[in-house]
Amino acid sequence: MAGYFLVRQARGPDWDPSRGRREQSGWDQHAAFIDRLSEDGKIPLGGPIGDVDGQHAVLVVRAGNEDAARAVFADDPWMDSILRIESVELWTLWVGADRLTTP
Repeated sequence: MAGYFLVRQARGPDWDPSRGRREQSGWDQHAAFIDRLSEDGKIPLGGPIGDVDGQHAVLVVRAGNEDAARAVFADDPWMDSILRIESVELWTLWVGADRLTTP
């Protein structure tokens, strides 16, 4: 049974600090990849923390376990270059979980 995981991403080694998030190399491909995951119901919520061009982004991921939550990003063109996974935590949603749709 799938649960929810809170995935915290941070800037990776190829992040260009002179450019904004949407100006990083490969933005269009990364955005399309994340949009597909959202449409498939694997990522119902997510986005940058604080300033849009800041250090971190947080995503809520539907997956069976932590390894599966990490694997969701395996084909992300930004993974381990522009972004990296900093942490993955199981998140028991009590408030609002009934409003999250599943495909």
